[in-house]
Amino acid sequence: MRIGELAERAGTSTRTLRYYESRGLLPARRDGNGYRTYDEDDLRLLRQIRTLQDFGFDLEETRPFVECLRAGHPAGDSCPASLAVYRRKLTELDGLIGRLAGVREQVAGQLAEAEAAQPRCEMTG
Repeated sequence: MRIGELAERAGTSTRTLRYYESRGLLPARRDGNGYRTYDEDDLRLLRQIRTLQDFGFDLEETRPFVECLRAGHPAGDSCPASLAVYRRKLTELDGLIGRLAGVREQVAGQLAEAEAAQPRCEMTG
């Protein structure tokens, strides 16, 4: 398939596909006329990249998953390098959750203090 069809099937733009190609995430195959050509495996790579990006992975973090698929594995997360990225991402997410929990506690405390210290004010508008 050509780049436009791949972009449509993957739900992305041709510009994005060219960018992925420039970053080495998508193969740059060309036919005799110089047109970029792609197959179902390329669509699978793109779906893996998009899924991971939807989860908050940056583009470079998707590389081990793409390389795993390119190596012929049935899933992008069946290689040790991909599992290592998952572990790093979970550690990062745990840190963010911890910070958010701390902020939530502070806001809840401020709310409790504000409600206890002041009479209620009715807003009129």
